[in-house]
Amino acid sequence: MDRQRVQEQDKIKRRSNFEPVESNFTEEQVKLEASRCLHCKNPKCVQGCPVNIQIPDFIQAIKENNLDKAGEIIRQTSMLPSVCGRVCPQERQCEGNCILGIKGEPVSIGALERYVGDNTSAKTPQIKSSGKKVAVVGSGCAGMTAACDLRKAGHKVEVFEALHELGGVLRYGIPPFRLPRIVLDREITNLENMGVKFHKNVIVGKSITLKQLKEDGFDAIFISSGAGLPKMLNIPGENLNGVFSANEFLTRVNLMHAGQPDSTTPLRVGKKAAIFGGGNVAMDAARTAVRVGFEEVYIIYRRTEKELPARLEEIRHAKEEGIIFKFLYAPKEILGEDGYVKAVELEIMELGEPDDSGRRRPVSTGRYETVELDTVIVALGTGPNPIIQKSALAEGIEISIDKKGYIIVDSETRATNIENVFAGGDVAPVGESNAINAMGAGKKAAKAINDLLK
Repeated sequence: MDRQRVQEQDKIKRRSNFEPVESNFTEEQVKLEASRCLHCKNPKCVQGCPVNIQIPDFIQAIKENNLDKAGEIIRQTSMLPSVCGRVCPQERQCEGNCILGIKGEPVSIGALERYVGDNTSAKTPQIKSSGKKVAVVGSGCAGMTAACDLRKAGHKVEVFEALHELGGVLRYGIPPFRLPRIVLDREITNLENMGVKFHKNVIVGKSITLKQLKEDGFDAIFISSGAGLPKMLNIPGENLNGVFSANEFLTRVNLMHAGQPDSTTPLRVGKKAAIFGGGNVAMDAARTAVRVGFEEVYIIYRRTEKELPARLEEIRHAKEEGIIFKFLYAPKEILGEDGYVKAVELEIMELGEPDDSGRRRPVSTGRYETVELDTVIVALGTGPNPIIQKSALAEGIEISIDKKGYIIVDSETRATNIENVFAGGDVAPVGESNAINAMGAGKKAAKAINDLLK
């Protein structure tokens, strides 16, 4: 049987709105897609899931017309099914390991998970107090997952979020056309109903320190503050008006609504924008630029389409929305006029020998091309903000970090070198940086903290 397809918003209409691009399966489609599962004796899809969702079991529950049971099975290991069903790279994880994918198309596990998450409610568990208290720094994927598991174990959990809204990168980084805010808000409400306490506008390392958290009686601390420090190009012209990091651009639009005409922090929208980078963040920035009104949007990438790290689905959506891809180009200099971006000089590349990542390294051909622009968005990744580490050091607490500034943790427990302090997610990455891996880190840290507090 052919793999079922979700309906998508018209590619022309969606260029001017932030409504979800993809809809859910219909009830009939859910049953048809669930019937494709082979229920393998050795389900590799489960092995490919960083939080080990029992995928064949929840699909079997769908076959039995028992969505509530399917929801319970998923939420045994993941409290964010509606989120993960939308933003996880299933093609490299659960679906990438599906046996059906060897000769055909894998089961659409992500769409099934999303349907179950959207159509079932999380039950508030009976919780027996342990008398222990845990602080979680950051309300993103890792923080929310750890908070959930620790609260289930009976500990009092308080989450400290630096921004004025909860959700971390799920809110400020991922646009609502990929992750509707009603979905994210629902997942946060589930945690609040469990008794997790959230504090907004609290910057750990500024508003309060690790030492103060310990003095306030927290028995353990989990740092999941993310990686909000943008990596820039370091080329001439980068200080011109009209140059943004993708982090700033997406935060201003997603969190501060800068793309709206009545915004108190409006965004200067020009005619032509270029995004440098090829990951999911680059796709999000480009597709957002289209929606806020840029007439021409380019994604400029120094390798070929084959090497693009973004999800295939995001690349397809970007192309459908009219975004222009320029491959084998690298920025040399940003040119300006009266303090604003006017153009960018691009270096034409070709692929040479493979680098450490296994991908062929881009090398210069010695040829150049100039493209007129008024906005540049740099999406080359982010690094960890050093506020917590520096603040702790000033108090005599030296957290071990690597040469890039990431917190060093034990790969299994996510323990740092500081007693009763753990870290996970983008501030202490182990493996690929994405939502589901951050959730896996949160689960491992929660288990280790719970074992410690017992």
